[in-house]
Amino acid sequence: MPDATTPVAALKAAIRRFAAARHWDPYHTPKNLVMALASEVGELCDVFRWMTPDESAAAPADPALREAIADELADVANIVFLLSEHTGIDLSDAVEAKLKKNAIKYPPPA
Repeated sequence: MPDATTPVAALKAAIRRFAAARHWDPYHTPKNLVMALASEVGELCDVFRWMTPDESAAAPADPALREAIADELADVANIVFLLSEHTGIDLSDAVEAKLKKNAIKYPPPA
């Protein structure tokens, strides 16, 4: 399921099915999902901890580090998608709206 051809809705549906099959929905409150998100971001940070900027840029070329980065990035994305589902926030609309706000807040240099 490459990014270029996978709709956000398909990812959200797959994650929703995965959680439902395990009866996790009662635990997926917005508060719990945000706490889980913070934990997963921490695990992603741990992969890069103490790396120099050059080492962090080179990390995806190392197969073991690439797998660790991909695993933690997927965990972060899964929880973001679940949070979107459980709050009723359309993630694509939210990203588009935030880009518009950021374009005003951070105009390109003249």
